Amino acid sequence: MKKVLVADKADPICARVLEERGLKPVVKTGMKPDELKACIAEYDAIIVRSATTLTADLVKAATKLKAVARAGSGVDNIDVPACTEKRVLVMNTPFGNTVSTGEHAVAMMMALARHIPQANSSTHAGKWEKKKFEGVELTGKTLGVVGCGNIGAVVADRAMGLKMKVMVNDPVMTAERAREIGVHMASLDELYAKSDFITYHVVIRDSTKGMLNRAAIAKMKKGVRLINCARGGIMVEADVKEALQSGQIAGLACDVFVKEPATEHVFFGLENVICTPHIAASTADAQVTVARQAAEQIADFLLTGKKTHAINGDEF
Repeated sequence: MKKVLVADKADPICARVLEERGLKPVVKTGMKPDELKACIAEYDAIIVRSATTLTADLVKAATKLKAVARAGSGVDNIDVPACTEKRVLVMNTPFGNTVSTGEHAVAMMMALARHIPQANSSTHAGKWEKKKFEGVELTGKTLGVVGCGNIGAVVADRAMGLKMKVMVNDPVMTAERAREIGVHMASLDELYAKSDFITYHVVIRDSTKGMLNRAAIAKMKKGVRLINCARGGIMVEADVKEALQSGQIAGLACDVFVKEPATEHVFFGLENVICTPHIAASTADAQVTVARQAAEQIADFLLTGKKTHAINGDEF
């Protein structure tokens, strides 16, 4: 019987699906790298979320490994080249948490516009600071969406429902796709110059790492409000802090950080920053979906060779 390691916390449906398909799931979460290295050779496949990092060293030790499934969209915690070299298939579940992440970005935008977390804390403290928390309307404002794939498209759709103007920048978006979802395509410079709110939905790669830096911020409207529910690595955090303090950026809503867990951070304590602990995809609905999909992907590949949402499938 083929063994599958569920290395990160996942909904119980993950193990049930594997068992139903005739595989042997082993749920063993929270392992340190040395602990994982000591046992990884036992498994034919591994399912991870974001807590476990599969380094080249671990992949090398995984002598039986045939497949890795990420119960989520990003695979930056998996050394894909190392997997490809060892002919280990890497798959993700790009649609399972799309709505949850998109809705979180919209919620963060609304919280920024109306200072909701700050007003809540103040009111709980027995204060009544109506003038301090004067906000702005979203109706008629321009939202710039940087990266308009599955999640960005959800955000754009919800924003248009709020009567916002939406412009997007995405290097692979076609004019036909833009017309289909009703958005205006723009260069990054145009988007920066015209947007009242900017939300990021890009993957981390060489072209996006540190893209939110001093030079980019200088191209934005004074008083812009930013939302980052993508990856912390797209920000140069010191540059963003400087702009928050100067007023060039009026507010930031941030769900992701360069180093996580972020128990200390340059943003902490700034009144114009809203932070959440990387929970954009953390809804009960999304967790069930990605856990089931990851299990089904692993079972399909181990039992029939079927590749679903394979990151490196063309290499085989």
